[in-house]
Amino acid sequence: MRPGVKVTILLLCALVAGCVNPTLQPPSSPSPSPDDPASPLVPPQSEPLASNVVIMIGDGMGFNHVAAADLYSSGTTGTQAYEQFEVHMAVSTFSLDGDGYDPARAWNEPGYVLDTPTDSAAAATAMSTGAKTQNAAIGVVGSGAEQVLLEHLFEDAEKRGKATGVVTTVPFSHATPAGFSVHVDSRDDYQGIATAMLLDSGLDVIMGAGHPGFDADAKPTSNPYGYTYVGGKETWSSVTQGLAPNDSDGDGDLDPWTFIHSSEEFAALAVGETPVRVLGVAQVAETLNQRRSGEIDAAPFEVPLNEGIPSLADMTAAALNVLDEDADGFVLVIEGGAIDWASHANQSGRMIEEQMDFNAAVDVAMAWAAEDSRWDETLLVVLADHETGYLAGVDMKGTRMSEEGFGLGPSSSGSLPGMRWNTTHHTNSLVPLFAHGVGARLFLEYAVGDDPVRGPYLDNTAIPTVIRRAAWRDASTP
Repeated sequence: MRPGVKVTILLLCALVAGCVNPTLQPPSSPSPSPDDPASPLVPPQSEPLASNVVIMIGDGMGFNHVAAADLYSSGTTGTQAYEQFEVHMAVSTFSLDGDGYDPARAWNEPGYVLDTPTDSAAAATAMSTGAKTQNAAIGVVGSGAEQVLLEHLFEDAEKRGKATGVVTTVPFSHATPAGFSVHVDSRDDYQGIATAMLLDSGLDVIMGAGHPGFDADAKPTSNPYGYTYVGGKETWSSVTQGLAPNDSDGDGDLDPWTFIHSSEEFAALAVGETPVRVLGVAQVAETLNQRRSGEIDAAPFEVPLNEGIPSLADMTAAALNVLDEDADGFVLVIEGGAIDWASHANQSGRMIEEQMDFNAAVDVAMAWAAEDSRWDETLLVVLADHETGYLAGVDMKGTRMSEEGFGLGPSSSGSLPGMRWNTTHHTNSLVPLFAHGVGARLFLEYAVGDDPVRGPYLDNTAIPTVIRRAAWRDASTP
């Protein structure tokens, strides 16, 4: 913690329950030592180009979402390996529809962070293109004759010969994966988005949910959304049979998709030889687990998880094994999409499940960077697109909560921490960013303000600028 910040937190928490209880102790286990050559967090000795960039986005994941999962899993906060990364910052997320971020108002006016927050489409566009856009828009800004197409980070990477991919726990045509790969007026055009991703994009890996042949419990039956999430019946039939390829890498040869959907196929893809291009759609309707049947307000894992489907960690391992075959490197976006879905529904237990699944996926990416790649050629960024639920904020009338609802803790391992949701919508709160590897410290150069609780923060539009500098020494933004 930066000098002077702890005192500020204590004072503010006495007025506003918007942060973790400051009396909680730091993790009992020591952080990985930069002097230990066996540590996965050994900083690179030089700053070469980042051949590989892994961007892991917890959709709706605020600081307190991370803390809640920490408290449930270990009884204290700060226990995730990525929380020990060399760079810890915060990110402002407002869209073109918003009015910036004011730290003083955010911590003193209960309704401020509820005013015109971003959505995932605008947030993903900002993180991918470096430009603000209106809510619901993906890869474009404005409308009609005034509309401007924005170049995605992926498109820039593909011009340089890099492979690209998206992985998510929700339908792959949802806003965040789409926000790095297509250009559409509305995020709700799932069929059009899926078609563009499958038939027109340069993506090498697409993995997610949205299977038309299974329900929310991963049982064979008709998905109530039919083929909407996968581009329509004709597109789905073509790509799953390898009949609708495009020249994704521009070498003049058609590049069909290799289709997988069983958990065994995902597991097999995580090791050994891999095809060049993979479409993996888990055998489940909308989310891997969040929408499954059972008591929606149950404690984490009280309702058994769906069987026969991969976890986000499984998909992460598979995607990395495919993409790391590209000699020019890759850029991969991995989304814990259902953190947001559970937060919209104020489902404390299922949110923690989704957050823990995301945390496990980050661990897989870290292990890959340390064992199968190298930290001196990899940049790993863990962040969120926005906060959902106003978790542990002041109550909606601005009154001080009781001590029982104050912050998120303390709790014991395996116990649901004291949590309070204050909205079912997104907020304009700052969200966390953790970075490690080549170019990670470049994020520090883009701080635009200093929040009294969260510390230095940058805007989400700086994300692609840093990645361009780290991966190909180009800070220009289209």
